[in-house]
Amino acid sequence: MHALEGLSIALIAPAPELAPRAGFDARTYALSPGNVEFLRALGVWQRLPAERLAAVHAMRIFGDDSRAALEFDAYQAGVPELAWIVEDSELQRALWSGLSGMANRCERLEIETGHAVLSFADAPPLAAKLIVGADGAHSFVRGAAGIAASERDYEQSAVVANFRCATPHGNVAYQWFQGGPVLALLPLPGEQVSMVWSLPAAEARRVVALTPDSLASEVAQAAQGMLGELTVTTPQRSFPLRRVSARNLVAPRVALVGDAAHVIHPLAGQGLNLGLQDARALAETITNREPGRDPGDHRLLRRYERQRAEPILAMDTVVSGLFSLYGARNPLLGRLRNAGLNLTDRLPVLKNILMRQAMS
Repeated sequence: MHALEGLSIALIAPAPELAPRAGFDARTYALSPGNVEFLRALGVWQRLPAERLAAVHAMRIFGDDSRAALEFDAYQAGVPELAWIVEDSELQRALWSGLSGMANRCERLEIETGHAVLSFADAPPLAAKLIVGADGAHSFVRGAAGIAASERDYEQSAVVANFRCATPHGNVAYQWFQGGPVLALLPLPGEQVSMVWSLPAAEARRVVALTPDSLASEVAQAAQGMLGELTVTTPQRSFPLRRVSARNLVAPRVALVGDAAHVIHPLAGQGLNLGLQDARALAETITNREPGRDPGDHRLLRRYERQRAEPILAMDTVVSGLFSLYGARNPLLGRLRNAGLNLTDRLPVLKNILMRQAMS
């Protein structure tokens, strides 16, 4: 049964303008197995071209001391894979397949007795029992509902690009903490990798301006030659990084999901996973409501908020802590964090807890 069967749902969003398929998209996501199953249940995963997906069978994380390392292995954990690498453009194609959205600009949100009303610049108003704000970090719905949000500029940008690697990646995802910057190389099909390099804003501008050969050389050196010689296959792009945290996930007849509710640093690769987990939890809350219960009832929505509060806080705390810890230039802290990586790697129980959390 579809999670929201029996409800009438309107999608208010412009369809993305996606370029024709060519090389791999430089913007990618590492989807957890739990979210892959969610997308499969919705019929979305089956629409993704299998030849453009890459399973992650292992992860290797390095501290700013090359001798400090933490490894996760799917085989040792008894699971088929730790994650799946999916291109942003392909995921959007699959999500939008068979859907159509109202590309109208929202002007006002009003909460009335028994329903909410969205007013538009160029279309008649729309009344609904529940408004779900999935409209990104600069959410109109969040602001119109009066939900406050705290914001923090990380003073970094994420530089993304794809490379062909001379040494086979073996479906291993790599990450290097570099005393502030964080470099991740994620496996793609055909011995290619997708890079996410979080850098101070000025350094990111410099890296974006590099020639392909210079970029490949710098990334190969930063990756400690792990994947051999690299060849750029897509132009590099950058995105500014900010932290956003909504004070509440719900308001009368309003629920927030994804970036409208929380934006975290990409160093853990969990931003989209958190958002999909929000969608799963909200759909479950609405599906399991009592017969005849209004899906926009505030007490019902509070169940969703309580269910998501702890996982969101835990992930935000871990990511913020790692960002602060690995950004510190204190030599003593450097030794402690590298020792911590090595200690965690030697504690199978702790590693298993961390892995299971990331796979949900």
